Amino acid sequence: MNKADTSTAHAKAGGNTSASIYAAVCGALMSPGLALAQGSVAPGAVHELSPVRVQGQAVSDGYEANIASSPKMTAPLLDTPRSVTVITEQLMRDRAATSLMDVLRTAPGITFGAGEGGTPTGDRPFVRGYEASTDMMVDGMRDLGRFSHETFNLESVEILKGPSSAYSGRGSTGGSINLVSKSPKLENFAEGTVGVGTDDNWRLTGDGNWALGESSAFRLNFMKQGGDIPGRDHVETDRWGVAPSFSWGLGTPTQVTLSYYHLQNDDTPDLGIPFKNESRPGRVTPPKVDRDNYYGLIGRDYRKNQADMTTLMVEHKFSDKLKLRNGTRYNESTNEYVMTRPSFDNCAARVGGRPNPAYGVAPCSNEADGVKMSKALRSLNQTNRSFINQTDMFGEFTAGGLRHSYVAGLEFSTETISKRDGVPSGGFDKTLVDDLYNPNPRQPYTGSLSWGPRYDAAKTITRAAYVFDTVKFSEQWEANAGLRYDNYRVTSGNVERTDNMWNYQLGLVYKPAPNGSIYVSYGTSSNPSGETAGQSGGADGAAGGRLTAGTAALAPEKSRSIELGTKWDVFDERLSLTAAVFETRKTDARSSDPITGDVTLAGSNRVRGIELGVAGSITPKWQVWGGYSYMDPKVTSYQSGGTDYSGNQMKFIARQSASLWTTYKFLPELTVGAGATYTGKRYVDDANIYQLPSYWRYDAMAAYQFNKNFGLQLNLNNLTDETIYEASHVGLFSYVAPGRSAMLTATFRYN
Repeated sequence: MNKADTSTAHAKAGGNTSASIYAAVCGALMSPGLALAQGSVAPGAVHELSPVRVQGQAVSDGYEANIASSPKMTAPLLDTPRSVTVITEQLMRDRAATSLMDVLRTAPGITFGAGEGGTPTGDRPFVRGYEASTDMMVDGMRDLGRFSHETFNLESVEILKGPSSAYSGRGSTGGSINLVSKSPKLENFAEGTVGVGTDDNWRLTGDGNWALGESSAFRLNFMKQGGDIPGRDHVETDRWGVAPSFSWGLGTPTQVTLSYYHLQNDDTPDLGIPFKNESRPGRVTPPKVDRDNYYGLIGRDYRKNQADMTTLMVEHKFSDKLKLRNGTRYNESTNEYVMTRPSFDNCAARVGGRPNPAYGVAPCSNEADGVKMSKALRSLNQTNRSFINQTDMFGEFTAGGLRHSYVAGLEFSTETISKRDGVPSGGFDKTLVDDLYNPNPRQPYTGSLSWGPRYDAAKTITRAAYVFDTVKFSEQWEANAGLRYDNYRVTSGNVERTDNMWNYQLGLVYKPAPNGSIYVSYGTSSNPSGETAGQSGGADGAAGGRLTAGTAALAPEKSRSIELGTKWDVFDERLSLTAAVFETRKTDARSSDPITGDVTLAGSNRVRGIELGVAGSITPKWQVWGGYSYMDPKVTSYQSGGTDYSGNQMKFIARQSASLWTTYKFLPELTVGAGATYTGKRYVDDANIYQLPSYWRYDAMAAYQFNKNFGLQLNLNNLTDETIYEASHVGLFSYVAPGRSAMLTATFRYN
């Protein structure tokens, strides 16, 4: 894709309609009631607009993307003053990524935490040092549910780096992640894939699109997958999904799209291996056990994760310079599980080697003295229901001789989290003791678990307004500004809090050449109490982001970031090169008072680093995607439980990470690719005692296209069968990544 593909020449700005509405929405943003006000601007001279892009979906048939899908991005990526990483559909196909974790694990600057509670394992990414599990977007609208995300209905994944509250609302300290869905098109095609692999893995997908007349189309995507996790005994995956969508008015001024998305996971829950052992001195890595060891209970442990999302998107084009888009979405997701948490945490050794009556177990030694560990029950039955309505008005106008590309919008959302508590009987919740090196996943257990009545655990209501504007002063100079107001009210039990948050961003771009830019940007974010209300997990920091009696009086945490970077499109604009240095500082961070133990806003931390990126084609036959990130994540002030952790490295974050993937088309039919991913060591506790070791992972692929209708692709992942510890929940256990695997996929396509 080149710049010509994402640009169009606009007609003369013959009136001030767009400017007037823009001024009206700006006035509404500044008013307490957030109501649209009537605005006007003085008539100005008519100016010829130079070629600019039209907001649209970031579709690419390679590894380079030139625009983002959201109209909030009011300039092409080359001229956007911040880091944006885009993983295209072609890249996901070539790397055989099937889950969001597959996609994100190869993106530099992203590491993972392991959720024990409301966050499914693997969907807890940390972007530039800060948790982003609640900062997911789907087609530019906040994804309020929590479930394991899939790729079968995705056209791209966009990672917006740096504080993004101006774009996304609450949170988004390190960035936000936008999942771009497939949509109907005015063409006919049908594509299906059949994949079979090692460890009994198999996967079926289908993607069909039918044009229904001159302006309507229907698209259907579906997926079914099963098999074992490579390198893990007794751990199975079983998921399926379907995503129909219908559009009418395509190619006309008014376009309407109605879509539905359903995903269901019936997987074996697996929290990996026990890790934290307080009796072992010095810095500790996971114990050296057989990677295949499974510490759960067969027959008892299960996880059911389901998501249903219905979206109505309406867009009206008043002119080439003015569009209005309204999106309405209802989402419901459930997360139900019974799982085993392997750890040394509940052992009697923690109370001087005597039996611990609190857990009803015999004494169990730690890994340093013997082979025993504990297996505790964890259960959850949680449902998230949300409704969101978002309106964006975007376009272009000239005023005072300056060209503006803008978007202004309003957002309203509600989310209710309800739960059913597990009620064990007959010793079902008794903590078992097992052998660390030879665990028995078929240990007998007694009793049963029933679910109690459903109750509302938390409710949030958000009202927001925002405006973004890119002002072009000349061919060399542009400025970008954004402002957002959020009225955020959260209720958890009998505790309630309301925050009014203003966040903004500023950026200046200098273009020394049409294909290059140098920029500086500054942005803010806010993390209110209750950001993860109702969840068992939560952001790091004292009390996390949950709303409790101890955090209800606390104002939002505040973050500010500055970034200096450059972007260049080279080789006839086929290859994008990026580089940036940045620093994010969180002030007013949650911390514990050393005397009273109360949660206060006396903490602070910061992440500074550099990031390099490359995406696109060196030649028409040679594609490459990669990046490198170095971060220095430091706790500048933080206390918890009477211990001062100031000066330590922030947990879950790797100082260095890198990824490189490349493919080459040796013949018109034959494409071969390979790649390497590196992630440095990560501490998983505030004291910097427990750490996950660094690792290299190598992958490869080969694809042969026999004709336009049929092709084969072989993917080999983790070629060296490296034991990779990808995440941990504060050191209690360590999540184990898949081992070596192979998948052969046949693709059938008909146009």
